[in-house]
Amino acid sequence: MAALDGLRLVAALAVALYHYTAFWTVDAVHTPAYFLPHATRVTIYGFLGVETFFMISGFAICLSAWGRSLGDFFVSRAARLYPAYWAAILITLTVTTLLPIGGYVPVYSHFSLADIGVNLTMLQEPLGVHPVDNVYWTLWTELRFYLLFALVVGRGLTYRRAVLFCVVWMTAAVVAPVIDNPVFTMITARHYAPYFIAGIAMYLMHRFGPTPLLWGIVGFSWLIGLYSLGERVTLNPGWKVPLWPAVLIMTAVYALLLLIALGYTDRITWRWLTVAGALTYPYYLLHQRIGYVIIRHAYEATHLPVGLLVAATMALMLIPAWLVYRLVERPFAPRLRAALTRGIAAARTPEPEQERTTGPGQEATATDRAQDTRTINPTRGRRAAEPDLADWAAARSDGDPPDADPSLVDARTWQGAGIRP
Repeated sequence: MAALDGLRLVAALAVALYHYTAFWTVDAVHTPAYFLPHATRVTIYGFLGVETFFMISGFAICLSAWGRSLGDFFVSRAARLYPAYWAAILITLTVTTLLPIGGYVPVYSHFSLADIGVNLTMLQEPLGVHPVDNVYWTLWTELRFYLLFALVVGRGLTYRRAVLFCVVWMTAAVVAPVIDNPVFTMITARHYAPYFIAGIAMYLMHRFGPTPLLWGIVGFSWLIGLYSLGERVTLNPGWKVPLWPAVLIMTAVYALLLLIALGYTDRITWRWLTVAGALTYPYYLLHQRIGYVIIRHAYEATHLPVGLLVAATMALMLIPAWLVYRLVERPFAPRLRAALTRGIAAARTPEPEQERTTGPGQEATATDRAQDTRTINPTRGRRAAEPDLADWAAARSDGDPPDADPSLVDARTWQGAGIRP
């Protein structure tokens, strides 16, 4: 689905544009609005790339999990997320240590080895540890979705179970404010649940055809999502940010993903979109803090127009993203997948019986041990590896089945912004 890759690319660029033009000081004194007073009124809505990514994730993860066991689902997600993530942490720490910048930048800069170690697990958010890069907060939202969806995958993903999952999760997300339990609210991810649910329902439309029930789920998620935007659009960049453009943008995103799900974009097969889709995950992981460094030093050295520097940085960040994809994801993701698959296969293999003795207090003879000890084939009971549809764009570049991007984006709570963009 090249069109889905194209939508993913647009979402990633929108988020990068938002980060580069809001809530930091370009020259250590002035915010981007000082240099781009009109453009920032538009780019402020780039944070909606987060919601777009979550919708794409619901669609792609449902696609990639179909027909898989729980173990296969776990392996595909871990192999997809972690190699590029580990590389991004190392690269970001290296760049920001060698080229630090002052002034107001909405990121944390002082990390202990323990902090870095926690970040490597991708669980820094629930443990209350500062992320190496603020954009990592969406990974915790993605992980919550995976954990919830694993309940369905473990039973066997079917149309009926997927629909039931959507209904139950939406209901839980809606009642979360009434229950007012922090753990329940965290698990249900109430602000973002409608978008994952919409993506799942649209994939069911794509696979089985549209039905009144699926249209109802999509419509319900759209309405709840629009309501949640009222809590999301509470930015304070120095002017009042209207809600209505966000409503129009998200409505357009719903319409575009519906067109993709219903097959109206199947004629779009441009290969460059597939390649671009493969770069969106490493691009997202790398763009914020490194982008700030590039723009700041470039401005201090050249005093070129900030708009030009922002555009050039957005294009330039495609290079490290491609390098991570080509030198890290492609070679190491299959190896991690193979290692995890072997580990799961070994866990499924029955253990050998204990050695028996020939008499009280006597050890078994060599003959007894040879007869009783079973040789375990570590590959016994292991499923033939299915095409990893979860590794969508990465695989498709080599002609393999497509990959579902983890769809992750945006930044942590901004100081004074009142939002998690």
